[in-house]
Amino acid sequence: MSPINLAIVGVGKIVRDQHLPSIAKNPDFELVATASRHGTVEGVKSYTTIEAMLDAEPSIDAVSLCMPPQYRYEAAYKALVAGKHVFLEKPPGATLSEVADLEALANKQGASLFASWHSRYAPGVEAAKAFLASTTIESVHVIWKEDVRHWHPNQEWIWQAGGLGVFDPGINALSIVTHILPRPIFITEAVLEFPDNRDAPIAADIRFRNADGLPVHAEFDWRQTGKQSWDIVAETAAGQMVLAEGGAKLLIDGALRFAEPEQEYPSLYRRFAEIIKAGKSDVDLAPLRHVADAFMLGKRKFVDAFHD
Repeated sequence: MSPINLAIVGVGKIVRDQHLPSIAKNPDFELVATASRHGTVEGVKSYTTIEAMLDAEPSIDAVSLCMPPQYRYEAAYKALVAGKHVFLEKPPGATLSEVADLEALANKQGASLFASWHSRYAPGVEAAKAFLASTTIESVHVIWKEDVRHWHPNQEWIWQAGGLGVFDPGINALSIVTHILPRPIFITEAVLEFPDNRDAPIAADIRFRNADGLPVHAEFDWRQTGKQSWDIVAETAAGQMVLAEGGAKLLIDGALRFAEPEQEYPSLYRRFAEIIKAGKSDVDLAPLRHVADAFMLGKRKFVDAFHD
């Protein structure tokens, strides 16, 4: 089978760090074009707009959209109308409604739409899911705290309405939690902290439960200094489970049970190729739905202005 001719829209840091190396190692894809206002990839045809790229490169089969979520819907719509398969970086969009519309359009066009959640493909996630399915869960505590100055230096879009603020990393935790817990959870209360000079939150404290009353507590914060925290701790009848370092390691009662090298983005592209070949889509909106619920239900707390 011939490789899938792939194009990338939005050539930035995440593309250079993760997408390009993953695509280069995957024989199912061949990168044939990019569209970006500023970025290019050496040896690959480049355009400044997706419209120009689609017009000039009819052989494109699939498009990876890696621009900020506020601007993704229009590009995804144009790609799907042109009959292209679409890979959506996380979060898949700025709103639930626009992603639902894209899913309906993909179905109509016979194209595959992939809402990618890279943290779900962290090496310890499936092992954590299997462990939790084998025991009784008593409580869950999510600690997702990092330094925005390090991970998003001078990126103003994350602070704009629709940029999600601290939920940009926090949604990674939600993508794992919604995958590993045996039953769905829903928000009961939330407090979102907004800097006086920003339109998106810098921290969030959220309480969830499921139909059985399982308590789940999530703490997201972008003001962390020193060691970064990406941990999910579950107290269970079989001992304490810690899914640590963003899902890279699994510990039970302090003993390391699982650890492997990170392969999140290579796994995403394997999944994208899989759904294209199967003629289906993969669009799970549970993580984004929790973010929307937090904004809907959460109390706003204003804190001092934040400056990079």
